[in-house]
Amino acid sequence: MAQEGAGESKLVLLAALVANLGIAVAKFVAAGMTGSAAMLTEGFHSVVDSLNQILLLYGQKRAARPADAAHPTGYGRELYFWSFVVAILIFATGAGLSVYEGIVHLRAPEPPQDPTIAYVVLLVSFLLEGASWVTAVRGFAGAKGRQGWWEAIRSSKDPPAFIVLFEDSAALVGLVIAGAGIFVSHQTSDGRWDGVASILIGVVLGVVAALLARESKDLLIGERASPELVAAIRAAIDDRSEVVRVGEVITVHLGPQSVFVATSVDFVDSVSAGAVEALIADVETKLREDWPQIGSVYIKPRSLVNNQG
Repeated sequence: MAQEGAGESKLVLLAALVANLGIAVAKFVAAGMTGSAAMLTEGFHSVVDSLNQILLLYGQKRAARPADAAHPTGYGRELYFWSFVVAILIFATGAGLSVYEGIVHLRAPEPPQDPTIAYVVLLVSFLLEGASWVTAVRGFAGAKGRQGWWEAIRSSKDPPAFIVLFEDSAALVGLVIAGAGIFVSHQTSDGRWDGVASILIGVVLGVVAALLARESKDLLIGERASPELVAAIRAAIDDRSEVVRVGEVITVHLGPQSVFVATSVDFVDSVSAGAVEALIADVETKLREDWPQIGSVYIKPRSLVNNQG
């Protein structure tokens, strides 16, 4: 299941990378021929998106490394670090450059050129971005289950899945804004509308960056596993006749498919230490069979007498 999810996420990233690299070249050519600020902004946007996909692919590779002496719980959280870097890049480079270019063209607007090339590039870009967006939607829809879209994004522990979805959605909105800006500029013979479109694209990217930064920050700090998994862990231990009470169940995601589990358990006083060890080992084995994402499991035995004292 974990390998399946990682493979689906990688496919979404590769599809987005291929689309954005081709789109970026076309946008820059069109920007050079038409002098459009919105088109130039869209070119920067596609370059940033391409770099983001490369960083996420790199993060996936780094996060897949096995645990070692220096990192006994593995490297899963490195993916969350690179996801946060991506959010910063979208804000600083994508949104920042878009707003800057828009202000420059508001102050010194260029006379509108023949928009035919720009429209062709925008249409082709929309089709390619749309194909990437459909791939991202299908991948995320398969992972979200019965959850609503926003609920699934908030609870997702796999940043590439929702980052590409956000990026592609922002790209489609940006293309529409760029097209509208070029159209209005040409109809009114006022190049300032092109600058306005560039600023609006920057605002869209800024909002997306803020949302991604918030989600990535929560994962980087450490988010608990789903309530269903926490309940399953508690039930698997509490159902044993040797158990009196299960204490707090602490879970932390160390990666999209890696969960750290720790809890304290009150055992019946008459149960021997050997029986407790065997029970803990059996519980761990059965939990991992049902929930493969469970990695490290720490169960601290406590006697009822010591607990009362």
